[in-house]
Amino acid sequence: MREDLMNLLADLKEEEALNLVRESLDAGVDPLAILEECRKGMEIVGKRFAGGEYFLPELIFSGENVKQITELVKPKLIQAAETQKIGKVVIGTVAGDIHDIGMNIVAFMLDVNGFEVHNLGVDVSAEKFVEKVKETNAPILGLSGFLTPAFDAMQKIVQATEVAGLRDGLKIMIGGGQIDNTIKEYVEADAYGKDAIAAVELARKWMEAKQNG
Repeated sequence: MREDLMNLLADLKEEEALNLVRESLDAGVDPLAILEECRKGMEIVGKRFAGGEYFLPELIFSGENVKQITELVKPKLIQAAETQKIGKVVIGTVAGDIHDIGMNIVAFMLDVNGFEVHNLGVDVSAEKFVEKVKETNAPILGLSGFLTPAFDAMQKIVQATEVAGLRDGLKIMIGGGQIDNTIKEYVEADAYGKDAIAAVELARKWMEAKQNG
C-alpha cells in the first residue's frame, strides 16, 4: 500500500489515491503510516516542481489531494486522540512564502493529537504572528517556510516576539524543505522538525516540561 500511495500522489492520480486510502483504512492500516506516505509523495512533487517538471497548478492540485486524504484519515486519528486539549499552538507560513502543504499536515497532526491549533495560513507577517500569540497566550509558535528568503522572515518573527516581550516562555519550532540545525541557529528558534511526527513530539515534550514546572 505505502509505496503505491506515495507514487499515486506523486503522479497526481487523485481518484486512485483516494480509493487506496479508503481501502487501506477499511483494512486497518495505521493512519499515521498513510500520512507518512503522503509526506513522501509530496516530497517527490516538491522536487518535480523545483526541477521544472511540475508547475504551480500541479502543486496546488496535489495539495488539495492531500487535504482530501487527511479528511478521510482524521476520524481514525481522533478516536485515539485525547479529548481535552493539552496545549495551544500558533502556526503559519511566513511572509513571502505561499507553500502550505507541509505546514497544513503539521497543523492537522497537532490537532488530532490534542492541541488547540491556530493556523494563520500563508504569507503571514511578523505582526500577525505576534498578535495571535498575544491573543491566544499560546506557549508554542510554529513557523514554516520552503523558500530561502523565509529564513530571514523567520528571524524577524523571532525578534518581533522579543520586542513584544513574548519570547520568554515561548517555544518556537521551524520547519520546511531546507531547514536544518544551521538555519535553526540563524533564526534563533528553539528547534526544527523534519516532519509532522517530529513536530508533535516536540510540542508534547515542551508541554510536559511546562506542566512539570
